[in-house]
Amino acid sequence: MIEKQLLEELLGIAVSTGADFAEVFVQQERSNQIRLLSGKIESVRDFLLAGVGIRAFLGTKTYYASTSDTSRAGLLKCAAAVAGAVGDASVPAGGLVTGLINEPVQSEKIKYLPDDVPAARKAEILREASDAAANLDEKISQVQGTYMDVDRHFLVANTEGLCREDRKIRTRLAINVVASDGGENQSGFYGPGGGMGIEFFEKVSPKAAGERAAKQALTNLSAIYCPAGTMTVAIENGFGGVIFHEACGHSLEATSVGIGASQMAGKLGQQIANPKVTAIDDGTIPHGWGSFAIDDEGNPARRNVLIENGILKNYMIDRLGSRRMGMPMTGNSRRENYTYEPTSRMTNTFIDNGPDQNEDIIASIEYGLYAKAMGGGSVNPLTGEFNFSVKEGYLVRNGKICEPVRGASLIGTGAQILRDIDMVGQNLATGQGVCGSSSGSVPTDVGQPLIRVSKITVGGRS
Repeated sequence: MIEKQLLEELLGIAVSTGADFAEVFVQQERSNQIRLLSGKIESVRDFLLAGVGIRAFLGTKTYYASTSDTSRAGLLKCAAAVAGAVGDASVPAGGLVTGLINEPVQSEKIKYLPDDVPAARKAEILREASDAAANLDEKISQVQGTYMDVDRHFLVANTEGLCREDRKIRTRLAINVVASDGGENQSGFYGPGGGMGIEFFEKVSPKAAGERAAKQALTNLSAIYCPAGTMTVAIENGFGGVIFHEACGHSLEATSVGIGASQMAGKLGQQIANPKVTAIDDGTIPHGWGSFAIDDEGNPARRNVLIENGILKNYMIDRLGSRRMGMPMTGNSRRENYTYEPTSRMTNTFIDNGPDQNEDIIASIEYGLYAKAMGGGSVNPLTGEFNFSVKEGYLVRNGKICEPVRGASLIGTGAQILRDIDMVGQNLATGQGVCGSSSGSVPTDVGQPLIRVSKITVGGRS
């Protein structure tokens, strides 16, 4: 993507005023997006993103600049800007960096590259999902769908001699459905995705995706308002894992742990969760939505056991976090694109299967809530306080799932919910999302089996 000699020259300039480490990140990304509204194609867009980010370290201070001007002159100017920020440009230069070794990376094999598939074929998939949703029931009043794919190619080189590049393909379908009875509207959503080309839809049916979103909207239309109070809650698999991702996962990233702004700082080796809880971040899952061969600092992806049988075992650590914490990097450095400085981020993060039978979890609840599908929410990593909406929920009485409810939310803290998860089922599944943080928005998988939280505050109507 950039010749080795120029990479070495850029690194040399970046450390010429006293920095102890420098890194060059080169990115070329092509993405396609088709949007459909009520059966009609609304837009077809192709995006091309290309540029370079250069970073230097001096201890735990970092200096970063980026440019879309990838000419030699533009790149030299970018490197000089970083060097000037580090120190006095009159300091004698340290000379050119040499010895970069191009290391091979085993990227995933893709059956159909996005640019080899006609837009008409992608639109056909979108229409199939949209038509399935629209035709499910006469109460479906609107269907909005989006097809997207991304072809991300990047290279990382640094003053330690590392020089690696990788290519990652991702494809996703998102369906939003509105159901109406003439008096009010309710919505449903489903957004499956994977780290592969259009062959993703050989295993995920667009028709089934559309119907799933429509059924959720119809369920919410007939639902009563959820009662408020403290109760036992069962949270279903797949995207239900967003609770762990937000309420606990961010608190295990070096971004917050390394500066002491995390509820989990200083707790390695301690029992922080019920012994039934084992939580993992795994960037190596084949064709995972949040997977990759190397992270955005060039480190190989890893399977990191964060919590094992309730005991905190590890954090997710990038290079800056490693310096701050004195711990090794874990392959979790990520960024949205070259304009962002990377930081520690989750990949595919999930609670692993546990010892309990799923039917026993529901049967154990005398009165409570079954959260079949979770929505969005917010969290404070320092305190772990969270608030999440329940996208589709049902009351549970005497061990039976009963009438659907809407307007429910789950309120609590990450540290407390880890202790209060007292049953963990065996139907692990994941759901796809996009996580925003200081290094931009990145694709992440969340997941879990069906779990039971013995008590949690449920927001609703009193």
